[in-house]
Amino acid sequence: MANREPVIAGIGLSDLPKAPHLDSIGHHILATRRALADSGLTLGEIDGFACAQGNFAEPDNAGVMAEQMGLNPRWFDGTAVGGSSFELHVAHAAMAIRAGLCENVLIVYGSDLYTKSGTNPGFGAKAPGEKIPGALQFEAPWGNTLIGAYAMAAQRHMYEYGTTSEQLAAIAVACRKHAQLNPNAQYRKPLTIEQVVNSRMIADPLHLFDCCVVSDGGGAIIMTTEERARDLKQPAVHVLGAASAQTHWNISQMPDYTRTAAERSGKEAFAQAGITPDDIDTVQLYDSFTITALLMLEDLGFCKKGEGGPFAASGALELGGALPLNTDGGALSACHPGMRGIFLLIEAVRQLRGQGGDAQVKDAEYALACGSGGWLSAMGTVILGKGRN
Repeated sequence: MANREPVIAGIGLSDLPKAPHLDSIGHHILATRRALADSGLTLGEIDGFACAQGNFAEPDNAGVMAEQMGLNPRWFDGTAVGGSSFELHVAHAAMAIRAGLCENVLIVYGSDLYTKSGTNPGFGAKAPGEKIPGALQFEAPWGNTLIGAYAMAAQRHMYEYGTTSEQLAAIAVACRKHAQLNPNAQYRKPLTIEQVVNSRMIADPLHLFDCCVVSDGGGAIIMTTEERARDLKQPAVHVLGAASAQTHWNISQMPDYTRTAAERSGKEAFAQAGITPDDIDTVQLYDSFTITALLMLEDLGFCKKGEGGPFAASGALELGGALPLNTDGGALSACHPGMRGIFLLIEAVRQLRGQGGDAQVKDAEYALACGSGGWLSAMGTVILGKGRN
């Protein structure tokens, strides 16, 4: 019987963090070309496709992109739940590959968010007169912003557990140290705790450097079977566990501002993988804001609830520490073109291949990527390994 265990066999990045020569479709196509070249597969061999649009009004949705690329996939996924969409795509593709529904799956994303800044109404924005659905109709009249939602979570965590701005800043500093090792990172200047906490307040208690960058960029990954990957160019990276969960969508409906659905998605992914948080060598976590990463560290079991602040301040998240975080620099320093989940997966693969360059985590065997969609809403957790457990 053929070995149909799902693996990642190709990765590719488009030009980033600023690429005025590319629109969103161009980012999709360039990232795909580079992932195909990385794997050794051809576009004609792709029979599975997954894509998530950055804005529902944009022409880069899954159906349009498949057509643009000349694909006629027999397995197709247009799941779009924000930044964690791509972790969900991996989970879905893994099941499809095991079931024999497809052989080679392309998962791709691209955005020209930085270049077109000022022309996009933004996440959750509605045109004048457009009906606002669900609970958002009770939030929108009060003018809450996206960062305001995360600021409420940060304030609650500080109230519940005594977390400090300096502890949150340690996350931004760790990511900036890693960005200094990435020539493609948007911001590479050294950053200190003092600079973070003294930077402009955006939404109390989150400062300027607690917030992600705005960039252009795209990424693609190619999944296939373990058997097929033996004949390809790169060492296979195994998908050991992949799960998703959601607690709410709109921030007013979040049951507990200090807990996310990563508690459930992480528990399921670890159960599938047959390992524990202690086995993970590096984490690639969605860091739209410093509080996002801190909540995930706790919810995924890397430290107890309420201990994320001291854990970050200990230096554990830096290279050489117990759990290097976002080794490409993350959304806080490297790139964030609107949805970052695919970049988490790409960096995790690079680390397990031993291709992390100056930011390589020594002897990395297991990596975890966790994306966040919505307002700390939809979580997708993927556990990858150099080998099959």
